[in-house]
Amino acid sequence: MALGSEFKSSGITANTPKTIWLNAGTIHKGLVCTDGVWNAEESLICATSGGSKLSIVPEFYDVPVDGALVKVKGLTVKVGETATLEINPIELKPEILNMAVIGDEKESETATGYMEMTSRAVMNEGDYIENLGYVGKTVDGKPIIILFDYAICTSGLELEGKNKEAAVPKFTFECIADLTPEADTLPWHIYYPKEA
Repeated sequence: MALGSEFKSSGITANTPKTIWLNAGTIHKGLVCTDGVWNAEESLICATSGGSKLSIVPEFYDVPVDGALVKVKGLTVKVGETATLEINPIELKPEILNMAVIGDEKESETATGYMEMTSRAVMNEGDYIENLGYVGKTVDGKPIIILFDYAICTSGLELEGKNKEAAVPKFTFECIADLTPEADTLPWHIYYPKEA
């Protein structure tokens, strides 16, 4: 056997197509699995343009110990985390807009035939988005599901209208913990198919 012949020129295996995520995916609100079936169609909230971006980032603290000049295993402690989902909705329905601005919607008293959205100072329970989900697929067509139990839109609404282009704002949703004494982890989940 020649020296180094055990190393291949590629990491491709028979399982490679099962682990590559492909395409933009879909965005859901109230995504739940009941008796092994996801409510994908009912929970779909909008079409997107430009894909989505997920970020789950742990926050670390390196305990300062005199004499330790480098990071030391056991002295790096997880002290928090952030989880965000950035989407680019091309459908700007009132439900989508209200997630970004935290407002109230009512029939307009001044503009006949219109609904009107106005700012609200205090958040309501309904402003917390339950089971915000992103569903992508692998190359071989199996779903990958990312779910935030609770989220709020922290980016607000910023629109840029251009001639011959659709207005596509960026909305950033941040995963938040439920109100409990043990608020030390975020309620996010990544579901992926089991290997046969």
